[in-house]
Amino acid sequence: MLRIALCDDETDARDSVRFQLEKILYEGSEEIVYEFTSGNSAVKWLKGHPGEIDLLFLDIEMEGLNGMDTARKIREFNQELVIVFLTGYSDYVFQGYEVGALDYVMKPVQEKRLRNIISRVRGILGKNREKVFTFKNTDGIFRMPVDKVSYFYSDRRKVVLVTGEKEYPFYGKLDEVEEQLKQQACTGFVRIHQRYLVNADKVEYVGRGEVCVQGNMLPVSRSMKDTAEASLARAMLEGECQ
Repeated sequence: MLRIALCDDETDARDSVRFQLEKILYEGSEEIVYEFTSGNSAVKWLKGHPGEIDLLFLDIEMEGLNGMDTARKIREFNQELVIVFLTGYSDYVFQGYEVGALDYVMKPVQEKRLRNIISRVRGILGKNREKVFTFKNTDGIFRMPVDKVSYFYSDRRKVVLVTGEKEYPFYGKLDEVEEQLKQQACTGFVRIHQRYLVNADKVEYVGRGEVCVQGNMLPVSRSMKDTAEASLARAMLEGECQ
C-alpha cells in the first residue's frame, strides 16, 4: 500500500501531478489520499495523523509557509515520511538535502520522471515498512507505527491507544486489538489485565502487582500475574516488538 499526498497552492499544478500519477500507480494498492493547498494545513494534518501518508509531493514556491519551511516543521515530528519537492527553479534543489528529501521534480512534471521516483519509493517502503496498527475514530483513519504504541487500555465500549505524546480513543474491544496484533506477528504486546495491553519495549520495570510503562503505573491482575511476568521478561529480553 502506497498512500500519497500533494501539497501545492496552485490547483492547476496539483491537477497536473495527479493526472501523471494516476497513470503510474497500481490500482487498489496505491492512491492519492489527500491534497493540501498550503504548508500550514499540511503540517497540521500530518501531525494529527501519524503514519497515514507514505509520500508527500511538496511544492517549494508557495505563498505563506513555503515548501522548505513546511518540510522543516514536518521533520520536527516525522522523520519517516518520504518527501519529494516540486519546483520550477533548480536553485532550490540542493536545499532539499537539509530536510532529508528523497528528490525533486521540475515543473511541468513529466511522467518518466515520476515513474522513476515512484519506483524508488516502492523499493524504500518495501524494505523499511513498519508494522502498523490501523484504527478509525471521529478524527479519521490512523495507521500508527507499532513501535510508537506504549499501551492500550479499555474504557467501557472504547479502547484507548496511548503513545508517549497523546491518547487516541476508538470504538472496539481489547480482545480484538490483541488478536489484530497477533495476526501481524507482533508478539511483543502482553496482556497484564482485562483492561490493559502493554508494549514490552516500553516497560521500564516490573514490580509487585504493577508495571511501569513510560512513567505510568499500570496494575497487573492476579489471574494474569504469572503469565504476564513471564511474557514480559521474555519479550523485554528478546525485543520482539521491533
